[in-house]
Amino acid sequence: MPDVAVTIVGGGVIGLAIAAELAPRHTPLFVLERNPRYGQETSARNSEVIHAGIYYPANSLKARLCVEGREMLYGLCASHAIPHQRITKVITATKPEEEAELERLYAAATANGAPLQRLTATAVRALEPHITTVGGLLSPSTGIISAHGLMDYYYHTVRAHGAEVQLRCMVVGLEKEPGGFRVTIQENGQTSSFTSEWVINAAGLEADTIAGLAGIDVAAAGYRIHYCKGSYFALPGSMRSLVNRLVYPVPTKHSLGVHAVLDLGGRLKFGPDVEYLPDRSLSYTVDPAKRAAFAESVRRILPMVRDEDLSPDMSGIRPKTQAKGDPVRDFVIVHETERGLPGLINLVGMESPGLTASPAIARYVSGMIAA
Repeated sequence: MPDVAVTIVGGGVIGLAIAAELAPRHTPLFVLERNPRYGQETSARNSEVIHAGIYYPANSLKARLCVEGREMLYGLCASHAIPHQRITKVITATKPEEEAELERLYAAATANGAPLQRLTATAVRALEPHITTVGGLLSPSTGIISAHGLMDYYYHTVRAHGAEVQLRCMVVGLEKEPGGFRVTIQENGQTSSFTSEWVINAAGLEADTIAGLAGIDVAAAGYRIHYCKGSYFALPGSMRSLVNRLVYPVPTKHSLGVHAVLDLGGRLKFGPDVEYLPDRSLSYTVDPAKRAAFAESVRRILPMVRDEDLSPDMSGIRPKTQAKGDPVRDFVIVHETERGLPGLINLVGMESPGLTASPAIARYVSGMIAA
């Protein structure tokens, strides 16, 4: 009999959401997190947007779980006083040739279950008088949330059901055994191991490393993680009133574009850009030399912003499964039975909209265990 029913590797928002979903029915349950605090990496360094589900291919996991998770998340926020605001979002076409893309987005979002409203240029200006527009779309179900508040809720739910969240704990071995897996960990310079019936790999930036420990060829499986940094620049408080909600440009092939983001504290920032990192170092410094390029992108939607108005703010690193220039890929959420590893569930490439989708991802994984 294994020592533990479920081990979740990774204490970010997705790992914690899964733990909160499973803890009432699966004991003992461990969450193993290598950092001194849960949610210190990708989960804490993003736009904190509740996404509507606009941009993802129809029937993809990203589309389905985002739309499902969006409604679950608003329900959790209302029931548990998690700070949030249904602030809405405008997608603006800044030149006539972008209007066809607005129509494509409208059709795709409608198919996904993400309601949008078409807006004339006059209607956009009534909502956002300062932005450049020839027409746009309004997303009434887009919002913002405290990522830390959400993770605190998940964490306290996990603990209330008797599960353990072990911090400063690194998984260094994962070996299949009859009835489960032997999980080898390092804590405080000491190595030990235990057995677990289920192992759920929600390790974010190191999800490919954990999959590799189980003997999976991550390159052949398409699980290789590419670190993609996104930086943000902020405007001073005196310019906060330039927008009233989130404002996005029409997306490009590889990016949603630098967009205007308001946080719950009322700060206005712009980002993220896309910078694939040549190695796997976690450097969150925002390069001031990017200011001019950021300002040029910002002026696409807010032409009055000057270079000197922008100051470096924060950055985050996305765990992408597509390399630079490759097509966008879907979430990987797989029970690895076909690789001879029953009991191992890998979640790889869990970038945006992972925070929005987190409660739906948790329910999806729960269904895999129950199957």
